[in-house]
Amino acid sequence: MKALVIVGDGIADRPIPELNGKTPLEVANIPNMNKLAQMGISGLMDPVAPGIRAGSDIAHLSIFGYDPFEVYTGRGPIEAIGAGIELRQNDVAFRCNFATADNNFNLLDRTAGFIREGNEELAQALNKLQLESAKGVQLIFKVSADYRAALVLRGRGLSPKVADCYPRTGEPIKEIRPINRTKTAYKTARILNEFLKKSHEMLKAHPINQARIQEGKLPANVILIRGGGKLSKNMESFSKKYGLTGACIAGCGLIKGVFKLMGFDVIEVPGATGYIDTDVDAKGQAAVEALKNHDFAIIHVEGSDEVSHEGMLEAKIKIIERIDSMIGKILDQINLEETYVVILSDHTTPISVKDHTADPVPITICGPEVRKDGVQAFNENTVVLGGLNRIRGSDFMPILLDLMGRAKKFGA
Repeated sequence: MKALVIVGDGIADRPIPELNGKTPLEVANIPNMNKLAQMGISGLMDPVAPGIRAGSDIAHLSIFGYDPFEVYTGRGPIEAIGAGIELRQNDVAFRCNFATADNNFNLLDRTAGFIREGNEELAQALNKLQLESAKGVQLIFKVSADYRAALVLRGRGLSPKVADCYPRTGEPIKEIRPINRTKTAYKTARILNEFLKKSHEMLKAHPINQARIQEGKLPANVILIRGGGKLSKNMESFSKKYGLTGACIAGCGLIKGVFKLMGFDVIEVPGATGYIDTDVDAKGQAAVEALKNHDFAIIHVEGSDEVSHEGMLEAKIKIIERIDSMIGKILDQINLEETYVVILSDHTTPISVKDHTADPVPITICGPEVRKDGVQAFNENTVVLGGLNRIRGSDFMPILLDLMGRAKKFGA
């Protein structure tokens, strides 16, 4: 048996007044998700535990069987690995955004208008910056996808124990401060603050940004830095842990990094590297092909989370419907007597909150010998009546492995 897991990042939501108290999943036209719910077993899932507001990296680690309290060392290393940087054990890595600040250094837009073109050229310029505070330290800056990037500091006497500079929109970009009283944390904070200042000066004057302003676009004139960490030493490969070969299809650098750490084959799909306008059909076709020589495939779609963070209700509904259309094309090509298909969200991102919350998410598992539970639609409310009841992320892989005939017997 094989398994395909489709993760709609942040598709879960809360009741929305503009939708007469319904959620985007309830009003979207999603016949294929509903079909899988009707043929399968459904429930609610707390990605980590009730009340825990999980980041996407934490949620994926937990759902796929890794204890984030043991293996998670920060978001930066995962983003860096996803961006293709070969991390060394003592490197300190940070997750970054190209963003837009006003003349008073207040944050205007956290994505620089979802910049896509010119970001690689800006990254090349950032790698040439010379910092007085960084003597003996190499700076590596690389785009992971669209406005997201990673910054790695390589050298001696560095620490990930620094706060981020990330403010709310309209507020001043913060000074980076050490969060413990060590020389290494103070040194790292000095380097990052100098990088923040000099990169802003350089980016403001860069021809790419001057052209963006002329075209009426937001300039990518500041780098937001957060999520410092080092490479984890405690990650067991997915294949060793479960005896399964895995493939991941994702456009988001963070998610690529998570699955690279797990030892998955991360498949690059042309046209599916962005967020809002990613080619979901290309992702679906890549997963169909991957299942021919892998036991386990993951499709991750980031766009639904991005528009949720921006409060873009109509765009969220449209992306959910695009995911559903992709699922329909997948179902035309795979055998449900030999393959388990799972739909889930890694966390809830309500339009009203514009951030992740701890609300449980819907999950459906469809495949051979699944006990159908009578759920007729895939959304936050109907799955409450499903046979899975309410589970934690750490329950997911044991349940799926048992269905696939891969679970080991406990006891005689």
